[in-house]
Amino acid sequence: MNLETKFRQLPSVDKLLSEEHIKKLCQVFPRELVLDLIHQRLEEIRRSISQGESPPSLEEIVDSIESETRALESSPLQPVVNATGVILHTNLGRAPLSLETIEAMNQVSNCYSNLEFDLDRGRRGSRQVHIEHLLCQLTGAKAALVVNNNASGVLLALSALARGKEVIVSRGQAIEIGGGFRIPEVLRQSGAKLVEVGTTNCTYLTDYEQAITPRTKALLRVHSSNFKIIGFTQGVTLEELVELGQRHNLPVLDDLGSGCFIDTTKFGLEPEPRVQDSVSAGAALVFFSGDKLLGGPQAGIIVGKQELIDKLKRHPLARAARIDKVRLAGLVATLLHYLKGEALDKIPVLRLIAMPLTEIERRAERWLQLLGSPALIIPGESVVGGGSLPASSLPTRLVVIKLKAEAKVHDLARKLRQHRPPIIGRVEKNSLILDPRCVLPEEEESVTQALRLLFPSTHLDQTKEADTIS
Repeated sequence: MNLETKFRQLPSVDKLLSEEHIKKLCQVFPRELVLDLIHQRLEEIRRSISQGESPPSLEEIVDSIESETRALESSPLQPVVNATGVILHTNLGRAPLSLETIEAMNQVSNCYSNLEFDLDRGRRGSRQVHIEHLLCQLTGAKAALVVNNNASGVLLALSALARGKEVIVSRGQAIEIGGGFRIPEVLRQSGAKLVEVGTTNCTYLTDYEQAITPRTKALLRVHSSNFKIIGFTQGVTLEELVELGQRHNLPVLDDLGSGCFIDTTKFGLEPEPRVQDSVSAGAALVFFSGDKLLGGPQAGIIVGKQELIDKLKRHPLARAARIDKVRLAGLVATLLHYLKGEALDKIPVLRLIAMPLTEIERRAERWLQLLGSPALIIPGESVVGGGSLPASSLPTRLVVIKLKAEAKVHDLARKLRQHRPPIIGRVEKNSLILDPRCVLPEEEESVTQALRLLFPSTHLDQTKEADTIS
């Protein structure tokens, strides 16, 4: 069959519009939209025919147009169950929110609010007043500002305070946070000039002092929140840097990255720098995220000295980077958990970190009963993730399903991802691994339902040899 004959077999647009299924689509969706999708589908088929493929049947064309149109009704963004072993998984949306946080976000979503309206004076106000006092109360800072995310907060501060001037940072802290966010590039975008001092593993106070010139505008410390250098190392403490800055009348800007209010050593983790400690040490501005260890919605939070925060508020970038009403309401609700002393009970990320090993073992045993003897439980480690505590892990119990072929493992992982809601585990060689620590208690039923449906014992390798994942 030649190309011309194949093209002639394609139905006309009018023919497709007369099909019953297409008619029903036009009753639900605008006719122009359906017509546009018909044209797109026919063009795709013509291209495939030109490459040697046979034309699909009329029914197949109608089905594909209907499927593509119906797909517009459902959001591609959907909830998933995280069983990967990474609590703050960036690809999975980082911190899940507390019920109170979600309710606060819902309340301001379906109605008007006093976002920028002063109810007492009856005139325009600032959205920052709803949260600034809370942040000052929790951190001890004199002022605060909330923006879209931590990267925009750092960019705003450098633009407002050091444009055209020099900012000194340790070479070991000129890092990439992830997703292409690099401290040197942020400095360049802000118009500030980066002055690196020291070496990758060793920086001394004298390195900073010798680099100070009349053009120096700030000293910058960046917490290495997603990696750790061990061995022969030397660094400068925040207190030492602040003292140097005071002698030269230079502010110290402290980028904590994740940001934390609690003592992480209580859970057997390494100490994560706390925001309030940076403030009390004398940092002029402290930057941190809302959606990582803090456990709230995405936000960039800046706390520090009043005169510097005021400069940031007046800068044009502050409006470009400002936080919206929904996330602002959610962040307020999250901060209230800390203020009330209920953060460990209410904030999901902290609940997962604090989950006792005995509870994890009980949940792993329930999953194992559904899977049968081909699966087994082994000791393992969960990580916090999200650019937090790179050298720390939490003890857990892993449910391991070991198969004969790696292809079968990937097939089972795909079936789990196709479940509703999708269950996301991790694959290591010929094993599928599920970590109960990352699964919220209210998601337990979703996991057990998926295991009943998708992992019958006939699909699994009958070997019991899997004491470790090699």
